[in-house]
Amino acid sequence: MKEIKGAILIISGPSGCGKSTLLREIYKNIPNYFFSISTTTREKREDVEENGVDYFFVTKEEFEKDIENGNFLEWANVHDNYYGTKLQPIVQALNEGKLVIFDIDVQGHKILREKLNSLITSVFITTPTLKILEQRLVSRDTDSSEMIEKRLRNAKVEIESFTDYDYLIVNENIHKATQEILSIASIARTKSKLFNKDEIVSNWLN
Repeated sequence: MKEIKGAILIISGPSGCGKSTLLREIYKNIPNYFFSISTTTREKREDVEENGVDYFFVTKEEFEKDIENGNFLEWANVHDNYYGTKLQPIVQALNEGKLVIFDIDVQGHKILREKLNSLITSVFITTPTLKILEQRLVSRDTDSSEMIEKRLRNAKVEIESFTDYDYLIVNENIHKATQEILSIASIARTKSKLFNKDEIVSNWLN
């Protein structure tokens, strides 16, 4: 029938829910993907994060200049820092037929739904309880107690939006969650809305 077209997979969920672990499984098992690296004004976690790999770290002035120039597909202010997705790399990857993967928050998901709804499959990932999320944030030892409290407050708001997503993964068992995310990533390219109806029907009739 029709050659696979570009598609978008959005992963959201509170910090500490296990998104990074599950994304690594996608990268190992799903071919022809493009991971959208967000741009942010927050400080880089030394010895943990790498510029151009985890995020593009820029100044507030640089980010605001890109906003003015219309260079972002979406952007938001989270925890007093800017986060955004540059437009040009996404357009190129979609034109190349790749699965474009986003790790963004619920604000970014809402904006992309409004702009690119037909291309999107989305997954909200969470821990079984808020208490377990707090334990994971504390045990990874990368944030101050103040930042952990801020992340937990934000998580309480984010969980209310899970019904806006196509799928929900409660990350209690990492093996089960891995199988679920791989299944979703595999089918993201087969949504009927990705295909041209007239072309498909014409080819089928012939």
